Amino acid sequence: MSFPVDVVVMAAGKGTRMKSQRPKVLHRLGGRALAQHVIDCAARLSARSVVVITGHGAEQVEAGLSAPVACGDHVAPQLRFVRQEPQLGTGHAVQQAAPVLPEDGVTLVLSGDVPLTRPETLQALLDLCAGECLALLTLDMPDPTGYGRIVRAAGGSVQAIVEHKDASEAQRAIPEIYSGIMAVPTRLLRGWLARLDNRNVQGEYYLTDVVKLAVADGLPVVAHRIADAVQVAGVNSPAQLAELERAYQRRLAEALMEQGVRLADPARLDVRGELVCEEDVEIDVNCVFEGRVELRSGARIGANCFIANAVIESGAEILPFTHMQGEKAGISVGPGAQVGPFARLRPGAQLGAHVHIGNFVEVKNSTLAAGAKANHLAYLGDATVGERVNYGAGSITANYDGANKHRTVIEADVHVGSNCVLVAPVTLGAGGTVGGGSTITKSTPPGALSVARGKQVSIESWQRPQKKKV
Repeated sequence: MSFPVDVVVMAAGKGTRMKSQRPKVLHRLGGRALAQHVIDCAARLSARSVVVITGHGAEQVEAGLSAPVACGDHVAPQLRFVRQEPQLGTGHAVQQAAPVLPEDGVTLVLSGDVPLTRPETLQALLDLCAGECLALLTLDMPDPTGYGRIVRAAGGSVQAIVEHKDASEAQRAIPEIYSGIMAVPTRLLRGWLARLDNRNVQGEYYLTDVVKLAVADGLPVVAHRIADAVQVAGVNSPAQLAELERAYQRRLAEALMEQGVRLADPARLDVRGELVCEEDVEIDVNCVFEGRVELRSGARIGANCFIANAVIESGAEILPFTHMQGEKAGISVGPGAQVGPFARLRPGAQLGAHVHIGNFVEVKNSTLAAGAKANHLAYLGDATVGERVNYGAGSITANYDGANKHRTVIEADVHVGSNCVLVAPVTLGAGGTVGGGSTITKSTPPGALSVARGKQVSIESWQRPQKKKV
C-alpha cells in the first residue's frame, strides 16, 4: 500500500448480555481475548498503529491488552488507548480517537468483539478505499434485524447507512447490512466527525452518518460485499461466543488438514494459542493445545491430551490422557520418544530420543537422556538422568527439603529398583543398581549395588490381634 494504515478498535461497550464482570472484549476465543484477535489482524495488515477506544471496564481492558502478544512473524503495531466517557455512540467514540490519528493515513475502524475477520478481506477493503474514498464492508443477511441497512442509489452507489431503529419499513426489507467495518482517509474523517449530530431515536452520535456526509460532499462511497457471515459476526452473549469458538476451531482444523495433518475428527480439536505442525502429524480426538506447540513430522498425539508450550520431535508418540504443562520453561520430547498414557510433564521436562515415560509418571524440571525409561508410577523432579537409565515403579526424587530444591543426578545405565527414595542432592554413579525399597541419602559409586533398607525379620507362629467381643 502507498498509504499508512491506522486501526481504530471499538472496545468501550459494556456487554450486558454476557452477564459477566469481565469486559466483553476480554472474553476469550481460542485462548486469546476477543480484542486481541482484532489487534493481531491489524498486525498482519502491517498497520502503523492501533488505537483502542475503551470505556466500560477501561482499566481492565487496557491492562488486558497492553502486554505484547506474539503474532507470528508480524511486527506488532504501536498500541495506544483513548477513553470514551460517557458512551454517546459510535461516532462519539471515534471522535475520541481522532486527535491521535495522523492525517496522512487511512483509518480502518474495527470492532473489538468481532474477532474472525480475515486479513485478506480487510486488505481488499483498503485497496478499494485506495486512500481516496470511504469504503464499507457489507454483507447480505437472510435476517438483517438489528443491523444498519445499506441504502443505494438507482445506479448502485451507496447513499447512506440507516440504523435499524431509524429505518422505514421499506429500508428494513433491505438485506444488505453494514458490518461495522470501514476504511476512510483520515483527513476526510476528521471533518465528517466534527459535523456529526445526535438527532435520531437513540440520541447518539452515529459513525454511520459519515456516509451521508460524504455523499453530500460529492465524494464516492464504495462497498466491499462479502458472503461469509462469520467474518463480521460479533459476540453479545455466551451462546454467540461458543458459536464463534467452534467456527474458529473449524477454520484452524481446515488449515491444518490442508497442510497434511491427519485429524481424527476436525470438530473435536481445541487450539488455544499457536499450533505449528509438519507433515504426517496425527492428532486424535479431544486434544487441547495451549501457548505455542510445535509438532514435528510424524508425531502422533493420542486422544484426550492436553499440551501447552511444548516441542514434540519427529516420530514421537504422546499416548492418550497425557498432560503436558510447559510454561516459561517449555517442554521438549525427543525423536521417537513415547509418553503416556496418563503421564504428566511439567515445566522444564526435557526428554531425549527414544525416552519412555509411562502411566502415572510425573516429570518436572528434569532432563532425561536418550533411551532412559520411567515406565510407571514414578516422580522425577529436578533430576538429570543419563542414557539408558531404568527408573523403577514407585520411585521418587525427594528434591525439596522444605525450603530449597536440590538436584538428583542419575548417571548412564543406572537401574533404580521399585519404591526407592532418592534424597537430593545425590548422585548415582554410572552403571550402578539401587535395590528396591531403598532410601538413598548418599551418592553411590559407579557399578555398585546400593541397598538401604531395614533388615527383614520374620516371626514364626505370630498371632494377629483379635477384635474384642461386645
